[in-house]
Amino acid sequence: MLILSRKRGQSIVINQNIEIIITSIEGEQVKIGIAAPREYSILRREVIDDVKASNQDAISTKEEMERLRNWVQRHGSE
Repeated sequence: MLILSRKRGQSIVINQNIEIIITSIEGEQVKIGIAAPREYSILRREVIDDVKASNQDAISTKEEMERLRNWVQRHGSE
């Protein structure tokens, strides 16, 4: 991991076509702007993690529903 110090108004460039600009610093919060080609997806890490967790929950629920469906088919109305 590369760690850089930047001040407000300074930026870094990635791969010659993505620029990350420090727009403001307010206490513990740093606001950044990102200039990148439209074909690049830019997402916050917590959004990606939430989507992954939601997908994992959906898979688990689907597997549980399938097990229940199979049990009901095997046991019917005993």
